[in-house]
Amino acid sequence: MAFHNLLRSARHPITRWLLLVVCAFLGLQLFFLTKIAVMARIAPESTAFERSQAWQILQTKQRLPWRQTWVPYNKISDHLKRAVIVSEDDIFAQHDGVQWEAIEKAWAKNAKAELQASRAAQKNPAVKVVGGSTITQQLAKNLFLTGERTFVRKGQEFVLTLMLEALLPKQRILELYLNHVEWGEGVFGAEAASQHYFAKSAAQLSPWEAGRLAVMLPRPKHYQKFPLSEYLSGRTEIILTRMPRAQLP
Repeated sequence: MAFHNLLRSARHPITRWLLLVVCAFLGLQLFFLTKIAVMARIAPESTAFERSQAWQILQTKQRLPWRQTWVPYNKISDHLKRAVIVSEDDIFAQHDGVQWEAIEKAWAKNAKAELQASRAAQKNPAVKVVGGSTITQQLAKNLFLTGERTFVRKGQEFVLTLMLEALLPKQRILELYLNHVEWGEGVFGAEAASQHYFAKSAAQLSPWEAGRLAVMLPRPKHYQKFPLSEYLSGRTEIILTRMPRAQLP
């Protein structure tokens, strides 16, 4: 009723439109907040990213090769938890959801790459866009958002990240992430990845197997096609040396 009266009192059409936009935004944030609060006890059946990938696969194939099995935190190898943390977000247990220094470095690197491309008087398709996202940010994006790179989407990602960090403990955030992250075409979550690549459960992964899976995360579909990549082997060895220093939540 109060909103209705406020809307009626706004005589200018632009003012009314702005009020509607603000209310729609706040309503969307309340929806996200409620969904995240529920995730403290109930795991989501799927994420926005998983649904988009399923749709893409169905458009090109007659059947959906889908592998995903939820497993609780204590049924995932600590080796995998450590490997993913040192590979994706080395201070996951300490930060508030965002590594500001990493974002600044990513922005600087992207700006430099774009400048080099513009000096070449053409758009360089080989320029690698670096995100600097934490595990919590990646989870926020996968749960609710699309893969497009815009300031609006990034802003919403920050808001969702803060919500996740405020409402969920770090252990739950990592549990959700490991159960829904992509490890290949139609392969989602630690259990599915372990069964697909090593024919064993996520609880049984060795340090080397865990390191190999962690290294795949930035480009899982690519490394699914090239499992014998020299980069995979070399990067896995680096991750193995760093894993003992990883702090688990």
